Amino acid sequence: MQAIVIAHNQEEREFLSYVLRHAGLSVARTAAVKLILNSLHAHPVDLILFAPGDMASLVAEAQAIREFSQAPLLVLVDPLTEDTHCAILDAGVDLVLVRPLSPRILSRYVKVFLQRAGSVPLSILAPIEIEGLSLDPSLRAVTLPDGKRQHLTPLEFRLLYILMTNPEQVIPADVIVERVWGYSAEGSRELVRGLVRRLRRKIEPDTAVSHYIHTHPGIGYRFSISDHPSF
Repeated sequence: MQAIVIAHNQEEREFLSYVLRHAGLSVARTAAVKLILNSLHAHPVDLILFAPGDMASLVAEAQAIREFSQAPLLVLVDPLTEDTHCAILDAGVDLVLVRPLSPRILSRYVKVFLQRAGSVPLSILAPIEIEGLSLDPSLRAVTLPDGKRQHLTPLEFRLLYILMTNPEQVIPADVIVERVWGYSAEGSRELVRGLVRRLRRKIEPDTAVSHYIHTHPGIGYRFSISDHPSF
């Protein structure tokens, strides 16, 4: 499996590359996002690890990566505010890791993401269509009732697949974490909230009113085509 490490600092770039190689990946390295965007489109990778040198441009760079790749995107940053953390997740990042981070922990996260991504071949999953909303696992894309197609990240796809295969059922947040990320940890409910926000932006006709994904505070989320108000 192929990964790419994007890190401005050379020593950190070498360190992160070493950890990923030790986890069994082939690793390409670069110092800046702009240097690899075109190659991401021509040569897809299985995982992207990004350690930015400039926090001010992180959101924009994450969005740029997402235009060319839907691979799991992990970002390594210094301690940050909750608002910034949420903004990074909303930009398409799958997991925000905070320095200092041990090689063992990073290696475990990488293995979890790769295991979840490769656990079930998407080609054997049947497409799902509910009231004009169609999810195609083979393309990892959802087609809206108006015909517009939205490509999903691996995490967005797994979340929507879980919700659409269990319509009208409230899926607890802890269950979502285990099925989408493959682990359970303190603070993981915030990961779910960020992922739900990103998915709603792609599929909801009006992001101010939940038509498909409904929140049950303190419990979890439900997929429905009813017009129940969002909580």
